[in-house]
Amino acid sequence: MGKKNTINIEIKCTDVFHGLSSLADETVDLTITSPPYNIGKEYEKVRPVEDYVKWCETWIREIYRVTKKNGAFWLNLGYLEIMNMGKAIPIAYLLWDKTPFYLLQEIIWHYGAGVSCKNYFSPRNEKWLWFVKSPDDYVFNLDVIRDTNVKYPNQKKNGKLKCNPLGKNPGDVWIIPKVTSGTNRSSAERTAHPAQFPIAVIDRIIQGCSNTGDLILDPFSGSGSTLVSAFLNERNCLGFEIKEDYCKMAERRLEIIRNTPQEQELSFG
Repeated sequence: MGKKNTINIEIKCTDVFHGLSSLADETVDLTITSPPYNIGKEYEKVRPVEDYVKWCETWIREIYRVTKKNGAFWLNLGYLEIMNMGKAIPIAYLLWDKTPFYLLQEIIWHYGAGVSCKNYFSPRNEKWLWFVKSPDDYVFNLDVIRDTNVKYPNQKKNGKLKCNPLGKNPGDVWIIPKVTSGTNRSSAERTAHPAQFPIAVIDRIIQGCSNTGDLILDPFSGSGSTLVSAFLNERNCLGFEIKEDYCKMAERRLEIIRNTPQEQELSFG
């Protein structure tokens, strides 16, 4: 598979703190991750909200330590309930200022299908926080991730094209379908993990905020979507995952892509 033969993709079955402690300072180019949301999923221990925030602060400081000076940290977060205060509090609002990173931007991931509600609006988005170590020195490859879906691509002003011929800036609201389950509508990349990233989201982050050969880190690897995307985009990647079943799941997905030509549709079920 060409250059991909030289790419190193590794997942370690360990917790976030043991994994991060094994890394030297300023060695990671880009971290992409989604920690447990503290809402009672099978892979997490529910903590008081104050303890959850402190726990996040601790491992985020470790990510800052291992991030290169021009590196970035993309954090995906959902919602939780705070008793007597609010039902769907974006976790991003609890954590954005609890890190030594510089918050460059919030990205809204609009994922479409989801839980149907009767007494409030059905949730259809999650937040991504794009942190950088230096606001003056970070990677952003806009041309690689431009959106080619332009309504008037040939429109001109004073004889010049108004739109970049490569497409438009994708903006800060990303409409990308979630990984669905079900007998008749299951996504091709679906695994047994209950909170799986779509590779399309990770592709955009990796392509836009890192370069070929960089080291990507995911300290909460889950089903391994970050590792899969890193491999397909010719980046090195290291993942940590505490549950052995999920580690094996990620390893199976990686085995499939290592033996599947890129032009073929991948299925990870």
